[in-house]
Amino acid sequence: MNKKGRLIVITGPSGVGKTTLIKKLLNEYKDKVYFSVSFTSRLPRDSEIDGVDYYFISKEEFKKRVKRNKFLEYALVHDNYYGTDKKLVEDTVFSGKDCLLDIDVQGGLNLMSKNIKAIYIFIAPPSIITLKKRLLKRYTDTYDVIEKRVINAEKEIKEKDNYQYIITNDNFNKAYKELKTILFKN
Repeated sequence: MNKKGRLIVITGPSGVGKTTLIKKLLNEYKDKVYFSVSFTSRLPRDSEIDGVDYYFISKEEFKKRVKRNKFLEYALVHDNYYGTDKKLVEDTVFSGKDCLLDIDVQGGLNLMSKNIKAIYIFIAPPSIITLKKRLLKRYTDTYDVIEKRVINAEKEIKEKDNYQYIITNDNFNKAYKELKTILFKN
């Protein structure tokens, strides 16, 4: 009988470095960890690829999937829907692989409220000022969108103590080492 994989939930404010940490982790542990690509109703950014970064669908299609109970969790964030495909996560975990979710804070809290067994990790910025600088350096959003993300981040950071682990991403290599220790300690 196969050993079941684990569900790993990584969350934190937009711009905190989740994606960079996750990409490095997946590159190093591609045989052990599977990344669950989320669905979203937002439009793709220039560098994003459908099916790799997200599955980009319309708000109408997203709502249909909600009605058919296709999501393990979903949330409305920054005026767009984001959700995790339930069957994909179940299939991955039952196959014996760890399934990693990169989801927003609302989604993580949603899973916790359903008593979904997982490793819950919150990636925090060293400060709101640092987070805002990172968002500005990405050059992917308008200033108004960045301001909205910073306001949301202040609220999201207040939820960090609900998570099992908190990693402050003030130094990428240190944060990555901490992430690996949490996931692969003996």
